Amino acid sequence: MTLVLGVDIGGTGIVAGLVTADGAIRDRAAVPTPAADGPVAVLDAVAAAASRLGGEFAAAGVGSAGVIDRGSGSVRSATDSISGWAGTELRAELAARLGVPVVVDNDVHAHALGELWTGAAAGRRHVLFAAVGTGIGGSIVVDGRPHRGAHAVAGHLGHLPVPAAAGRPCWCGGSGHVEGVGSGPALLAEYRARGGTATTLPEVVVRAGIRDVLAAAVLADGATATGQALGGLVNAVDPELVLVGGGVASCGPAWWEPLRAAVAAEVLPAVRGTPVLPAELGADAAVLGAVWMAWEELA
Repeated sequence: MTLVLGVDIGGTGIVAGLVTADGAIRDRAAVPTPAADGPVAVLDAVAAAASRLGGEFAAAGVGSAGVIDRGSGSVRSATDSISGWAGTELRAELAARLGVPVVVDNDVHAHALGELWTGAAAGRRHVLFAAVGTGIGGSIVVDGRPHRGAHAVAGHLGHLPVPAAAGRPCWCGGSGHVEGVGSGPALLAEYRARGGTATTLPEVVVRAGIRDVLAAAVLADGATATGQALGGLVNAVDPELVLVGGGVASCGPAWWEPLRAAVAAEVLPAVRGTPVLPAELGADAAVLGAVWMAWEELA
């Protein structure tokens, strides 16, 4: 049986899996990302994770944090979640370490493709995928392929403007972006700024579930802002499905109900029935999507 290695490189963890041609993960390994130690340490960690798996593989697909240039296989730009990651020759360096052909792309595009292959978007061709977690990223899948744009930047959904974020600074240097009010850290910070005492977002969710009015209001406000941004995108790209993953998507009805209501309030009549659904595959999605890219490009 021919196996392909799938790898998801994030700012805190690396997940690797051996995947069959029908999308079954036969073995997986996870290691912390040595983000503070720089690119060489991260690439070595990927190779170490692959070496833990019980089988040989013919190729590798990799989804990575950062803006990835598919043509050159390099990291065009990145945040400081991985020190010195921008400029890394990701494809060439991993091919040298792994000894097989390698395909690379952004991790959120890989996540979306995993869901299209075996997850909540299976059988769909036009999907808007949003990953709402520490930040807000996304992938606009058109006819089964992620739209990457002229500069490989397409999918940065967190930098769409929304009224609730007006005047709030964003790490990108701008202000007023949805990530500043809708991401996990933004939700927790807003709860504490309004006088709440929780120290983690899951605590806020628990409190919302036991009728903490403040917790419920903060989750609703963040979800509404995120839904407004997604609703505008539905009008712009006309997907079959809006799929939402990431840690914030596990916040339950106190978040999902206002999110869906905000999307519905923004969309045009012709797209009013577009489903807004949770992603299904969790941490496996990017591994599977990376493998799908490798099968497609190297077959």
